[in-house]
Amino acid sequence: MVGVVGIVIIFVMVFGGYVLAGGKMGIILKALPFEMIMIGGAAIGAFVLSNDGAGIKHTVKDVSKVFKGPKWKSDDYRDLLCLLFELIRVARANPVALEEHIENPTESSIFTKYPKIMTDNEAIALICDTMRSASMNYDDPHQVEEVLEKRIEANFHHSMHSTHALHSIADGLPALGIVAAVLGVIKTMASIDQPPEILGKMIGGALVGTFLGVFLAYGLVGPLAGRLKSVIEEDGHFYQLIREVLVANLHRHAPNICIEVGRQNTPGHNRPAFSDLEEALKATKDAA
Repeated sequence: MVGVVGIVIIFVMVFGGYVLAGGKMGIILKALPFEMIMIGGAAIGAFVLSNDGAGIKHTVKDVSKVFKGPKWKSDDYRDLLCLLFELIRVARANPVALEEHIENPTESSIFTKYPKIMTDNEAIALICDTMRSASMNYDDPHQVEEVLEKRIEANFHHSMHSTHALHSIADGLPALGIVAAVLGVIKTMASIDQPPEILGKMIGGALVGTFLGVFLAYGLVGPLAGRLKSVIEEDGHFYQLIREVLVANLHRHAPNICIEVGRQNTPGHNRPAFSDLEEALKATKDAA
């Protein structure tokens, strides 16, 4: 919703100011379809040329995040901490019993309590792979932390592909606008024998191309890329929390301490209150 509001403000301020200053929308509306075909079509073509099929689908899908916002909310961080708490308690009490949960999480009585987390394959794989490795005696905290850091960094780099693609489009749009404007000038020069009022409209139409390229780059596509980057970075804290808790577990801290380490590494606006988390963990113990 915030993204939609931002777009509305951009259009109202730019075109509203233009009209209030005495500008006429007629010449812009007349040239807009043709300029959009040239500039927008060239931008889409360049985007397709510079990305493979997976990258194109990834970028198109990720644009919706600009309007939806971060995937993980405060309740999800609390649920993640509860999930990790249950798994750590099982691992400490009966390592053999842990296998049925980490080997088949879709059938696990613990994992299935948290359906939203179950929709994220990477989060589930990160938890299960790390705990499985620990059960196989690969439990050096420093080595595991390094492995997890590299894995999270690789996933983050992959997730950022969409923002790089959008930034590339934004960087190219002003130049494409100039291309469209130059073509408009060429068209105008071919009609140099026309009266000044006609030439003026033709030159104005050509300048719409320059305006449109700059407007799309800095008013829409660039901000979309920036917002998408911030959303991906915020969602990345979810996986970092998994790393912090699982590494704390390998240091053999008490389960409650491991969870508190995770809570304190949760972003402030999503960090569950200590008392709320204690109640959630107590409810988890009672249910178990």
